Amino acid sequence: MQPSALPPLGATLTPQGTLFSIWSRHASRIDLCLFDSEGREQLRRLPMVRSGDVHSLLLSDAPVGTRYGFRADGVYDPDQGLWFDPSKLLVDPYAKELDRPFRTDPQLSAFGVNTADLVPKTIVVASAPVSAAAPHFDAGGLIYEVAVRPFTKLHPDVPEAMRGTVGALAHPCVIAHLKRIGISCIELMPVTAWIDERHLPPLGLSNGWGYNPVAFMALDPHLVPGGIAELRDTIATLHKQGIGTILDLVFNHSGESDRLGATVSMRGIDNLTYYRHATDHPANLINDTGCGNTIACDHPVLRRLILDSLKHFVQAAGVDGFRFDLGSILGRDPSGFSRDALLLQEMLADPVLKDRILIAEPWDIGPGGYQLGNFPQAFLEWNDRARDDLRRYWRGDRHIIGALATALAGSSDIFSRNDGKATRSVNFIAAHDGFTLMDLVSYAGKHNEANGEDNRDGHGDNQSWNNGVEGATGDHEVLSARRHDVMGLLSTLFATRGAIMLTAGDEGGRSQRGNNNAYCQDNAITWLDWAALDDSLIAHTAALAAIRKRFDVFSQTGFFTGDGDIAWMTLDGHPMSVHDWESPGTDNLAMLLSTFDKQTGKPARIAVVINRSHAPHPFRLPTDKGGTWQSLLPDADAGPHLVAARSVGFHVELF
Repeated sequence: MQPSALPPLGATLTPQGTLFSIWSRHASRIDLCLFDSEGREQLRRLPMVRSGDVHSLLLSDAPVGTRYGFRADGVYDPDQGLWFDPSKLLVDPYAKELDRPFRTDPQLSAFGVNTADLVPKTIVVASAPVSAAAPHFDAGGLIYEVAVRPFTKLHPDVPEAMRGTVGALAHPCVIAHLKRIGISCIELMPVTAWIDERHLPPLGLSNGWGYNPVAFMALDPHLVPGGIAELRDTIATLHKQGIGTILDLVFNHSGESDRLGATVSMRGIDNLTYYRHATDHPANLINDTGCGNTIACDHPVLRRLILDSLKHFVQAAGVDGFRFDLGSILGRDPSGFSRDALLLQEMLADPVLKDRILIAEPWDIGPGGYQLGNFPQAFLEWNDRARDDLRRYWRGDRHIIGALATALAGSSDIFSRNDGKATRSVNFIAAHDGFTLMDLVSYAGKHNEANGEDNRDGHGDNQSWNNGVEGATGDHEVLSARRHDVMGLLSTLFATRGAIMLTAGDEGGRSQRGNNNAYCQDNAITWLDWAALDDSLIAHTAALAAIRKRFDVFSQTGFFTGDGDIAWMTLDGHPMSVHDWESPGTDNLAMLLSTFDKQTGKPARIAVVINRSHAPHPFRLPTDKGGTWQSLLPDADAGPHLVAARSVGFHVELF
């Protein structure tokens, strides 16, 4: 069965009324339940008509605004992967709007307990206006990763009622900040409806990031109280300022978790179909995500659901692209990952999606899950190899100069596979998952005690350093060293070939107090303290962004050939020798790039001079072309022909 062979699913408005349809192979019966306008009282429970594996019902009196859910009957035998329990109200997998957020409760897991008062109701909505303008993004653009609620929760200039919502992103003060630091696209961490992990409420914690979805299309009412119209209007406002929007979506697992988790949607509709199970035992959920279950992305029904979700966000909201969390799951079937997987190919071929930005987090924790460089060539990929190498260079690791150069040049060793001719790298140093950029240079180890798991959670290998003091300090020398390290890291990131990504607040030195797994800290640990941001760091970021926009070499993605387009030099002006590349103690280098200067309209050369040593270092730039060298970042200069300690200088040769 191909996804295109399926009839419309969800609630579809027709001239005869609203057609409700849901797919389930193993249910013996599915009932449609209609609720009052408050979503509190069940008014009617109607058996649906089965045709094959599709259960449908056409109602002439279920207009826009109708609240509904499903109840599925059948065999209840968890040891066989069957979870049918008609007492459980189930959310439509095709829900586009919910009347309330999800909330965790033990009754959602208890057999025979009616959950109608706990589960959100799906709302019948009118078709949204179709909007599919060309995406706003350039290949070497700056992506700004934003956790919506923490980003504006404390912003003093955003009206209090708007703080923490998608709508706040369109406020003039937020847009002014985005434009100041040269953002090309904002990447919104999940804004679709999610549920808290069951261990969080007893700890007094809640999920603030959203990587635990239940409904793939429905926006979370906390973050987007105005629904799809709020998202659409925000994107349109950002588009007018030349800023695109990417949605970070989670199609790898759902918040129903393992067999001890909640039954709120797909598990109760048809657990055996919607999730992947061990071939030798249907009760055993495959857990390639580390979250308790894995979506069966190879099944036609799930492929259709994912494709329809993506198209919904493009057509109804004008979304420019998508980032896929644990993206290797999208290419998995029982035999493993394939770059030719049907779902990946269908994304690339779909007329609505084929011009969108597609970004894979190219790994999961299952067998063969690390797939960096192996996605189809239209996909950009998060490059954790470059992330780690840039961190290790600035930490002071030895035998690292070659890895630094490879990352700066776009990681051709990775992205030239499968006849690749250009980098597809999304370069970053810090992301939502892990230390903030400032914490990377302030903590030698993670400090996740506030998460309630005795600091066992979160990654233990962070390639971080603390500049002599662990965590918060009043030592001005330590604080100055950390600030310079952040500037050096930012400068190196902005010098890389490929797209680059910055997590919101890292441009101003935000901290999460050493917590590198802060998903459950919907509080001051993650809320961005705008008043505490370092304006000099923000100004440095803005200057770096201006350099990337001024010179076309930073928006190109083709691999360097070494034939006049790039050269590597020691700081004394000589070409890097084999000895220089192989010496374990080589600390510094200069990268020369041929480019076009959009400001002057003439060819130019850029020299990126990188010095990680703790003392200023002399450097010499070539004069063979007879041009005049000018510094583009004066704060990296320690004097004529001296690059400051722990810094990166950018110089342009004008002709």
